[in-house]
Formats: sequence, C-alpha cells, structure tokens
Amino acid sequence: MNKKLTSLLLLLTFMLPVMAQNEDIVNRISQIEKEFAPDKRVVVFDVKLLNDNDMLSLEGEVSCRRAFEKLEEMVSEKLKNNVRKLPDDVVGDKAFGIVYNSVGTLRRGASYPSEIVTQTLMGTPVKVLDKKGGWTRIQLPDKYIGWINGSVDFMTRDQQKEYLCKPKIIITSLFGSSYSEADVSSSKVSDLVVGDVLAVDEVVGEFYKVIYADGRVGFVARKDAESMDSWQPVQTKDAIVETSKTFMGIPYLWGGTSSKGLDCSGFSKTVYYMHNILLSRDASQQAMTGLLVDELGEFDKLEAGDLVFFGERATAEQPKERVVHVGIYIGNYRFIHASDYIRVNSFDPSDELYDEFNTNRYLRTKRILGEDGFKSVDSVFVCD
Repeated sequence: MNKKLTSLLLLLTFMLPVMAQNEDIVNRISQIEKEFAPDKRVVVFDVKLLNDNDMLSLEGEVSCRRAFEKLEEMVSEKLKNNVRKLPDDVVGDKAFGIVYNSVGTLRRGASYPSEIVTQTLMGTPVKVLDKKGGWTRIQLPDKYIGWINGSVDFMTRDQQKEYLCKPKIIITSLFGSSYSEADVSSSKVSDLVVGDVLAVDEVVGEFYKVIYADGRVGFVARKDAESMDSWQPVQTKDAIVETSKTFMGIPYLWGGTSSKGLDCSGFSKTVYYMHNILLSRDASQQAMTGLLVDELGEFDKLEAGDLVFFGERATAEQPKERVVHVGIYIGNYRFIHASDYIRVNSFDPSDELYDEFNTNRYLRTKRILGEDGFKSVDSVFVCD
C-alpha cells in the first residue's frame, strides 16, 4: 500500500467519527426546531453548527425559552452554546412597547428592501426581541414576528402596563384624523384607521382628548370612535357581511392589515378584529382554526361569515397542501376577498361574478362565529 493511500485511510479513520458526531448534533438541532419552532412566523429559531479549529459551537438566536434549554443540554467540553436567547442585553430593560403610528409595517429583515410580512395598528402592545441599527424585531399579540423601523415607543413592562391601564377608545370609522384642538379645522396630529386604539384623557364636547404612546396629545371626533369599555360589536353573520362590504374597493397590499391596503388574510383578520375576534395572521394559519364546514365544494352547507380557503391540495409530487388565499362567504354562493382590490366574486358559473380560477382551487370552509378558542381583541389591551 503506497503512502498516499495510507495517509488517506488514516485521515478517513479520524474524520468519520467527527463527521458522525457533527451529523448527530445537526439532527438534534433539527429535532428541537421541529418540536419548538415549527412555524418561523411566530418564533425565532436560527441555529447553526460551526467548527473553528476543531472546536464546535452552536451559533445563532432563538426566542423560545424551552428550545434554548434543550440546546443548553447539548453543551459539552467539545461543544459550546453561543446561541442568543432573545431578548437579551442588546434590547436592555425596555423590552416592551406601544405602536404610536396609525399603521406600523413589519418586514422580514432589518431593511426597507426586505419583504413586508405584516402590519400592526396604533395602540397595539408589542414585545421587543432584538435590535439592529435603527431596526427593532418585535412580536405582536397574534405572535407574528418582524422587523420595524420607528412606529413603536419602547418602554419597560411597568410603563407599558401604565399606558394600557388608561381608558381607551377604538377607531370605528374606516379613516379618521386626530386634531391639535377640539376643532376639525385645527391642524392634524395624525391620520387614523379603523381598529386604532388610543388612551383617553377626557371628553371635550364632541371630541375625545387622546394621548399617544409617544406623548403627543390630540382630539378625535366621537363619531369616529367608541370607548373600549362599552365596545361590544355584534358577532352575527349579517354583521360580519356588513363590515366586510365597508372595505369594498380598497386596494390589495401584500402584508397589509389596515384600511390603507389589505392582503387576503389581512382582510379577513381585520373584519373579524372589528367584531372583537382575533384571528391568526396568515391564511394557512387561519385554516387551522374554526369548525370544518365543507371540503368537497358543497356550498349549500356554507353560512355567511364563514372563511373560504383556496390553494393546492397535496399530491404525490407535492405531499404538502398549500393554503394561499382566503375570503369571507357572504351567502348566495358569493364571497368577498382581496384580489387586486376588495371585491365580491361567486362560486356559481351562472353568476356574472363567477370566479373560475378560485373555484377550481377551493380547498375548504371553516366557521369562526360561535366557536371557542379565539382570543378577544379587547383582551389584548387590558391592564394586567
């Protein structure tokens, strides 16, 4: 046997156990991810195994405490855990916040060219997970995570609680404004959209005197809002349909969840939000909730207010189903959804509003009204 071959065999003899060990570590990381972070939209889990001069280390970041504890159990003399458990010292003691703009936009990464993943409304309490430059990674009450620049006043938990304990109003008009005085002819403080929540200082005639999380003071016409203490929106089929139609014509916006622009699941989420029901953010998440009504295209079983889902069924070539679109059924084989703009279409081929494309990719219908397991919107803003 020549020397080169002998050297190669010796190298392989040394390397194979190391490779097996590394593969075992990677597999354990993958198992932890599957168990504690199956949905990256609502939990941070970015962990890699690095080898630096035969010293192995886990690098990255996680937001799940139990996942971090499982990674800690893997530590040994040959494996260090350098994973950040978010939030950490980068955030400091101000690990909470309140949104102070009418709409805050969250992106996948910490840059403006990064994809918009969702939006959040004024008054929403958030958790701060990380900071990078002028960007902050936050988590919303629906657990969705993204990066935002501005729009949030950062505070301690006690400061957030203090703001949430103030009396509040919720904006009930699609659009509105806050003014510098109790007079619509005075200068504007900010724009407002349906679902925004502000702290109230007092009632001044036909206006609410409001306090923003960032300290600004304004006046909101009482006709555009309602006290959250008395806010009890009707949760009926007809009410859901009526609210959904108030958004007619508003343009489609990828990641949009406000009356300024909506994507399909942002639309269904916002409609139900205004009836004090907090839905998950995305269509694929919403499809996992509620009562199954139909998945065979038997549209006579549907009731107004049901959520109708569309996408691609699982096949041998594509073993995982893809839910990519959602609308709200409004009766008479018709549904309302965000497609270019908020519009009504039909499952009925004889209807002038027939939507052949979406009818052909219909998956199922889920019922939300009357079902348990949904968090109320007002519970997000309680003083606890």
